[in-house]
Amino acid sequence: MKKDLYFILLLFLLFLPFIISRDIYDAYISFNHHHGLIMAFIKFAILATTGEMIGLRIKTGLYYHSHFGLMSRMLVWGLLGISIKIAFIIFAKGTPAIMQYLGFEDATKVMRLPFSLSKLYIAAAISILMNLIYAPVMMTLHRITDLHIEETKGKFTHLFQNWDVVRYFQLINWDIQWNFVFKKTIPFFWIPAHTLTFLMPTDFQVLFAALLGIILGIILAVASKMK
Repeated sequence: MKKDLYFILLLFLLFLPFIISRDIYDAYISFNHHHGLIMAFIKFAILATTGEMIGLRIKTGLYYHSHFGLMSRMLVWGLLGISIKIAFIIFAKGTPAIMQYLGFEDATKVMRLPFSLSKLYIAAAISILMNLIYAPVMMTLHRITDLHIEETKGKFTHLFQNWDVVRYFQLINWDIQWNFVFKKTIPFFWIPAHTLTFLMPTDFQVLFAALLGIILGIILAVASKMK
């Protein structure tokens, strides 16, 4: 449909400057390297929110409606993006240290070397620990923010007030949250996807994770249709 073509064109134009201009690409790499948390906010605010818009398209046929809460979702995803960047640092540095403590070879050194089976094992271990310890908390928090945005009809000013967190916990569909989001997406999608993420150079990891946010939007749209 025409609106899908416009949406795809908009995404293409978003990435086009980085493809055609080496100077813009180099400036991005430099800024990303020195200001990782700021870039994590920007990447997730744009890309993960885009994923939610695609999810909305799947569920309703629309990319946007008046109660979607575009600015609220972008702010929430930006803040979640910062937490994800911090989690990447903690688990990428902590997991090799744990493995080395348990007698594995110098895991920190291995992660700086070219691809090998040892590096794959370590990347998988980082992904497993991060997705078992951090991901369920982040996913639940994200669901709570979604419920608040939906209840306040996407009004940006209401994002900062009237958070009835206890009731939101009760409103979560835990059958879907546990049996689909946790039990299926974490082991079968997120752990393999983040294993690949941690095999990438550090400067590209958060960007790839943010792109995965687009897939997350599609997954959540499918989960919503399962209700």
